[in-house]
Parts: sequence; C-alpha cells; structure tokens
Amino acid sequence: MTRLTGQGRSTFNYPDRGATARRPLPAGYNLTLHRTRIGHGRAVLAAAGDAVVTFRAHRSSGMLVEAAAGPGRAVRPGERVVVGIGFGPLRIDAPCEVIWTANEPRRIGFAYGTLTGHPESGEESFVVDMDEDGAVWFEVTAFSRPGSWYTRLAGPVIPFLQLRYARLLGRHVHKLAVEPRPARYWRRWTGSRRPDTGWVG
Repeated sequence: MTRLTGQGRSTFNYPDRGATARRPLPAGYNLTLHRTRIGHGRAVLAAAGDAVVTFRAHRSSGMLVEAAAGPGRAVRPGERVVVGIGFGPLRIDAPCEVIWTANEPRRIGFAYGTLTGHPESGEESFVVDMDEDGAVWFEVTAFSRPGSWYTRLAGPVIPFLQLRYARLLGRHVHKLAVEPRPARYWRRWTGSRRPDTGWVG
C-alpha cells in the first residue's frame, strides 16, 4: 500500500506533495513519463523492485546518492535523500525527501519530492509493476519546474535531460533484474566497493 509522510515537518519547495500517486498530474509543471519493459514474472518483479527501492539502479547508472537507507535496505517515507548531480566542482547536491513507498504484490517503488535548496521544484516516482499477463515494467513519473536561476536559464534542456536519465535508469533496472552476473562478480571488487551499488563500506 502507498504510504504518505506526515505533514508539516519538511521544507518542501513545491505545493503538490504526493501528486505522483494520483492522476491527473498537476498543471503548471514540465512532465516526464517513461516506461521500460524489464522482463516477465515475479522473480523479475522482485529483483527490479529491489534494485529501485535500495537505490542500486540509481547508483549503477552513475548517480551519487546519499540516503539513510544503507546497502540492501529499502527506502522509507520521511527519509532524506541527497542526489549528487554533476562532477567535481560542478557537482550540485539536490536534497529530497521520500514522499511515499509502494510494496504491493504487483507494484514496488517510491517517490521523492524536492526540498529547499534543490535546483528543481517537484516530485519524481520510480515504480516497477507487473501486468496481468506477467510483463514487468519500470516507470518514471515526474513533474517539475525550475527552482533556481540556472535551471530557469537552461529552459527546455532540463526536461530533455530528465527524459534521457529516465531511459538510462530503465536500462540499468533491466540489467540488474535480468542479466546474469558473471561467475567472478564477487571477486572483482576493488577494496570493498560493490560494482552494482557504488557503496563503500
């Protein structure tokens, strides 16, 4: 069941909190809607869902994620997440908070909303679901608008990049859920870094 966080505790920078769990999406935002076919069956659903709610898919795609959820633990409503966008001195830390989670027989995922200091204002959900025929899909749903001078300056480039990233993330969810890992996977660590998570510890 979808769970919403409590009201009034966080400094969200947009008013339509929780709207990714409803339809239609709110007006006045740029919208991103993208679905990726992952595979078929409950095993794929479980593997893809785990890759999403533990941020393994995000990290494997190259995104820097700092979250209260440690390796292997699913996110929970109310937890803060900082997503690192860019590289080196150009990196921007984008703070978010998990709005809702879903852990259902045919649907697994979560959404987070932007907090004060995020360059965008809005919300994004990442959900794996399974059709009646057993087909498994990964869906990204987002609504956002510029929250800083430089994202306003970037104009239509931001929605284009968001769609590109949704497609990239879908490929990584597919890879983690479906493609077999090589036999030497665990022997290819560098130090204690796991190649599929980006975690060091």
